[in-house]
Amino acid sequence: MMDYAGRVAQADTYPKMLRLNAKEHGNEIALREKDFGLWRVFTWNDYHSRVRDFTLGMAELGIKRGDVIGIIGDNRPDWVAAEVAAHAIGGMSLGMYRESLPEEVLYLLTYGETKIVFAEDEEQVDKLLELGDRAPHLKHIVYSDPRGMRKYDDPRLIEADTLAKMGRDRAAREPQLYDQMVDATKTEDVAILCTTSGTTSNPKLAMLTAGAVLRHCTTYLSFDPKGPQDEYVSVLPLPWIMEQVYALGKGLLSRMKVNFVEQSDTMMNDFREIAPTFVLFAPRIWEAIAADVRARVMDASALKQSLYETGMKAGLSALEAGRKSMVAETLVFRALRDRLGFTRLRSAATGGAALGPDTFKFFRAMGVPLRTLYGQTETLGAFTLHPADAVDPDTTGVPMGESVEIQIVDPDVNGVGEIVVRHPNMFSGYYKNEAATAVDLRGGWMHSGDAGYFNKANQLVVIDRIKDLAQTARGERFSPQYIENKLKFSPYVAEAVVLGDGRDYLAAIICIRFSIVSKWAEKNRISFTTYTDLSSRPETYDLLRKEVEAVNATLPPSQRISKFLLLYKELDADDGELTRTRKVRRTVINEKYADIIDAIYGGKPDIDIDTVIRFQDGTTQRIRCTLPVIDLGTSHKTAEAAE
Repeated sequence: MMDYAGRVAQADTYPKMLRLNAKEHGNEIALREKDFGLWRVFTWNDYHSRVRDFTLGMAELGIKRGDVIGIIGDNRPDWVAAEVAAHAIGGMSLGMYRESLPEEVLYLLTYGETKIVFAEDEEQVDKLLELGDRAPHLKHIVYSDPRGMRKYDDPRLIEADTLAKMGRDRAAREPQLYDQMVDATKTEDVAILCTTSGTTSNPKLAMLTAGAVLRHCTTYLSFDPKGPQDEYVSVLPLPWIMEQVYALGKGLLSRMKVNFVEQSDTMMNDFREIAPTFVLFAPRIWEAIAADVRARVMDASALKQSLYETGMKAGLSALEAGRKSMVAETLVFRALRDRLGFTRLRSAATGGAALGPDTFKFFRAMGVPLRTLYGQTETLGAFTLHPADAVDPDTTGVPMGESVEIQIVDPDVNGVGEIVVRHPNMFSGYYKNEAATAVDLRGGWMHSGDAGYFNKANQLVVIDRIKDLAQTARGERFSPQYIENKLKFSPYVAEAVVLGDGRDYLAAIICIRFSIVSKWAEKNRISFTTYTDLSSRPETYDLLRKEVEAVNATLPPSQRISKFLLLYKELDADDGELTRTRKVRRTVINEKYADIIDAIYGGKPDIDIDTVIRFQDGTTQRIRCTLPVIDLGTSHKTAEAAE
């Protein structure tokens, strides 16, 4: 195993680690990028040169130590190069989600008094230019993709290659300057401003020091080693803390190869071409892959469907018994892993939110070495992970090292309380927000806001956000997220919001997975025009009724869904209904759909909708429809069970 701690002792910041890699392994592959259908290779020397050029180019523009450097766009080599360059100049990098609306971008730029932004392409440049003089601190906009940019004449615009040339010219005049700047970077410097999830309000900016990130990566890699032989595909947004840790921290420290896909809709094809040894996906991606597999089975012949069902049943039975089924491997799993690009996987992880146990078991049975990690932005990402030989889908594993301390505070009679954690390499507080820091970080302990407990095997079980735990009017406690995850195991369900806090029974608002339900409708010769039309079809309701009833059969009576409806639209982060990491903003849902929720619990069999949807481009669509409320007849049974 690589001496990770020893390497951090040699190079305790990103620029120092990159320089060390270029010096010792300059011609080895560091990054790959799919572009125009071809994979472009970047060696450690290439990576180092791009960072040097960006750093000195920014110095020419007057960017200096302590400045905030914004980055927005897809995961690309120029993103990671810009971030390392930001640290080399002594600044702080601020990553923004590419789907962020202009107002969200403005909030972050204003908060950070950001002077320069690396914006990947025309789409991101447009957002910044739309802000006009509302972002007075923004002096420079650097773009990497020149397509469509000729029509712009804003003096703040500069092409990335032009910035790099400015850097090379500066290096020719002062050949020692870059190394001097790298040498000046310090382990205790705040290098990263990382946005929190912001499920209830605008995100806070967690301050992460250069050394803390690398040292925490050392803890992680000691628990789950990686090295130059490993291939990683970066698909989750780089502003998210875990992608920061993997694509940058672990990539630099372990020298695993980091690959960037061409675009989101080519992700799985590009993924198969690389056949990575390690993968990190958020639950929404694992759910989408599982749903796509089951959708393809629906389109298959009766014989193939039968073989799939036989193999999957055998695989799940073997998994429960702690063994591997050769029948399942032969009939289904070997070919399925090959199709998905999972043939070389030695390690796989999920994190960011809870993954339903059904979906988790689906992949474990397939032979995917999936494990759950748990952490927060403030803890520099994950601090628990399943041991490879003790994977439990109902837990998030154990602390990654002896330095990680976890406690359950204010437990109830069942041992459930708030999860608090401390370790040597946590965040340094919230940027310009000492009050929030004092609330969340007390005596060195980070208060997660999550409810959980340790099971008999001393593995951490995370139930839900404390604020999201609910209780019916009859006093039965339940976790909406747990039930929602069971619903989303269905290939036909994209999102679900479970209601019932303070009510007599549980109900659900469900969004269909349009790509799969539409395919099902076409196969069954059911005509439809739009998402709204398809979601309101009686045949669609019959289909989803069976799915909800199947989930109910796995739940205790008090947690069964009594009523549900299919929403006329998908939940959307642009509407504030989801965070940029696809977590439900329950407060927004409760406020925005209050009339619908009241009608469900008011006993209405149908709800008339007349509303206007405003799209990001400014266009609008009026929606007029009727939402049937399906009563599964369990509300009275739930009441009887509680009495």
